[in-house]
Amino acid sequence: MSRLSRAQAQERNRARVIAAARAEFAARGFRDAKIDAIAERAELTRGAVYSNFPGKRALYLTVLAEDAERPADLPDLDAGRTVRSALAAFATAWLADLPLAVEQRGGPAPLGSDLLPEVLADAAVRIPFAQLTRLQAVVLGLALERLRPAPARRLVRVAESALTTLHGASVLSAAAPGFVEPFDVVAGCERLADVDLRDTWDPPHLPYVPKARPVDESWQPPAVLDSLTGEPVRLTGDGVVTVLGTHRLAAVEEAVRAAPTADVTAVLVSGQPAELLPLARLVVADLRRCLRAAVPEGAWPRLRLVLDASGEVAAATGATAVGDATETAVRVEDGRVVARADGHGAGYAAAIG
Repeated sequence: MSRLSRAQAQERNRARVIAAARAEFAARGFRDAKIDAIAERAELTRGAVYSNFPGKRALYLTVLAEDAERPADLPDLDAGRTVRSALAAFATAWLADLPLAVEQRGGPAPLGSDLLPEVLADAAVRIPFAQLTRLQAVVLGLALERLRPAPARRLVRVAESALTTLHGASVLSAAAPGFVEPFDVVAGCERLADVDLRDTWDPPHLPYVPKARPVDESWQPPAVLDSLTGEPVRLTGDGVVTVLGTHRLAAVEEAVRAAPTADVTAVLVSGQPAELLPLARLVVADLRRCLRAAVPEGAWPRLRLVLDASGEVAAATGATAVGDATETAVRVEDGRVVARADGHGAGYAAAIG
């Protein structure tokens, strides 16, 4: 039997740690789970666990993300779906795994039941989680706007209201079992399609947006995974690539609306990638699952989401030092970077400049 390479051994140990952590979290919950117990389950040392993950929360978020990313059966969607039917289907998919929908009352708590308490416990996680939720609303709203017949208004606030309702149902399903009636939640989200929330989008104020700088630079991006679709993609075509830290994710809407016919790629980066990018994986995977159940892929926005834990994609754009407040963008034409912008509004500036 051939010996494993160092990289193969590391990958095997990481998989063992994740599997052991999943079992420990399922048995004891996040709060009571112990790193020593996870190491024992994995038949590894405590040091081996910490060599793969900086702490228990990073490991917990990785477990949740991997579970959320498991392939699911895709529905055969009607291409003629309306905003009402799409919102109802999105809500139905969201509620499918909650205890109120699958009758888990009296059994062990779902593996993800400690997620929101962890978010509430630490401001370093709350701000990225808020921005990730805003990102969910932007993607859902943009998708709803692309349904036919096309609505004559922005629908991001409708999406925000639907997510507010669904997150409330998630919390109450755990805190007050039996209180939430899922059919009422679905009906409420469906009727949001008819609510006029006076939703408009105002472009960033140009005096405060940095102008894009004309450049002529080579563009050699690596192959990446589009987390929104779950498919590998290459970023060699024309479009806008905006690098966003986890405190600036909602700014992706600026680039998409400024370049409605171009491909926009949002590269998500963080100063704490071991914790915050697994959180982003989890949120985006949940969005993907619900969006696939609700909106035909032909109506999805022209947006790719790349989770750049290594910083390799950001470096290809010229952003070598990244953090949670990063916002920088480039525009690519004919295989070359032709414009570059930095700071708040960078994606918008690169799209129009």
